[in-house]
Amino acid sequence: MSTNPLQKYFRQPKIFIKLPSGGIYSKPGTIQGDVTHMPVYGMTGMDEIMMKTPDALLTGESTANVIASCCPNIKEPWELSVTDILMILTAIRISTYGSNMHVQAKCPDCGADNDYEMDLNKIIEHYMQCHYENTIVLDQMVIKTQPLTYKRSTELNLKNFQLQQQMEQALNLEDSEAKQHQYTEIFKAISDLQIEIMKASIESIEVDGQIVTERSFISEWLANCDKSVVDSIKELNQQNSNTWAIPEFNVECDSCNALNKVRIELDESNFFVKA
Repeated sequence: MSTNPLQKYFRQPKIFIKLPSGGIYSKPGTIQGDVTHMPVYGMTGMDEIMMKTPDALLTGESTANVIASCCPNIKEPWELSVTDILMILTAIRISTYGSNMHVQAKCPDCGADNDYEMDLNKIIEHYMQCHYENTIVLDQMVIKTQPLTYKRSTELNLKNFQLQQQMEQALNLEDSEAKQHQYTEIFKAISDLQIEIMKASIESIEVDGQIVTERSFISEWLANCDKSVVDSIKELNQQNSNTWAIPEFNVECDSCNALNKVRIELDESNFFVKA
């Protein structure tokens, strides 16, 4: 078999990253090879087109495909933990366009528009310091939580998006009785979705020397446990969500010298644009 003479012009990895805790938050088999020195390639032209395809962005298909293209060690992008996703996408952005990103922000003090240059390496450094808290101890019960996979998170976000669309459609109904009926159905669906998200975030429950992982048992328990237990799970999930959010950057207004904070929004359609 002949060697492709163009092979020496193939893209090369620009950076190497180590996922927090070696990527242990993602399912086994998701990542293969060296997770402590994982190569990250820049996007191809096809990857960039994929990141600008609205339907593929909505379903998560574009993100999964681009991760598979740019991170060959990741064999199952859909099974990545959502705690790993933002760091990986930041690394791909750096490999494609470099570590600097221009961001415009309005000063909350004087209203002036400012143009800042952000070093995305700080986002990588932030995630290297993050730790996922996964244990709740309540009396004789030990609840272990887990981050959602990218696939599960995308499915649930899509459901939420569809419910929000239904809410907007219900606003346009002229019949007040029909509108109230729609609202009741939508609010119930939103409540069910919140339960579904919470159930997905529970890995196991240890009680009386037994470890329960059966999803139907956990679902039944969630429907019958005390409010204080649910509140504890919500609080831990929110704590982890805050920890793994993209960090804020400290900036200074050019006009009034006020010190402010700016957070880069990871909107794939904008984040993956050379700027």
